[in-house]
Amino acid sequence: MIILGLTGSIGMGKTPAANNFKSFGIPVHDSDAVIHELCGPNGAAVGEIGSAFPTAISNGTIDRVRLAAIVFKDRKKLTTLEAILHPYVWAHKHKFLAYKSRGRSKLVVLDIPLLFETGGDRYCDGVVTVSAPPFIQAARVLARPGMTQDKMNAVLERQMPDPEKCRRADFVLRTGLGRNESLRAIRNILEETRNWRGRHWPLFLSVHR
Repeated sequence: MIILGLTGSIGMGKTPAANNFKSFGIPVHDSDAVIHELCGPNGAAVGEIGSAFPTAISNGTIDRVRLAAIVFKDRKKLTTLEAILHPYVWAHKHKFLAYKSRGRSKLVVLDIPLLFETGGDRYCDGVVTVSAPPFIQAARVLARPGMTQDKMNAVLERQMPDPEKCRRADFVLRTGLGRNESLRAIRNILEETRNWRGRHWPLFLSVHR
């Protein structure tokens, strides 16, 4: 089974790209969606996060706005949060990969925003970086509710620069050119990887046990 990593900095269009992969029938594991589930009502990580950040709890659930404010400019607290969430996210990936392997999936996509930053690319057979011009990126990000230039800059400081992500990638998916162009590019990626041999499954599972 071939594992493709899908990554890209904030505002580059990674979510639409992931959805376009799905439109071709490719299974996609969404790390951000898993984190939302972990932090949601009855989420598996709520107890641990509440113990570490009690002021982030509201009515028995994680108030994501409060939590973000707590860790936003405190690297130590952010590291604590990541240490809580990381094992849960990896365990979820393992189950996803095992399930898709049993189902004879030939290729799967791992949607991981900080793929290069966390070293996750070494467990992928190839990486797709989603990219867009800076002015498009800024327009997308600043249109989000509650987003400011300072907040965007803080997020970007944690992320590898886009040119470096593109340099390290096997494929660069340019967004902002319309869905049809994105679909064409993804079709080309799937065609190019069709005869690849997966090198990281089931080794991926044994490495992270």
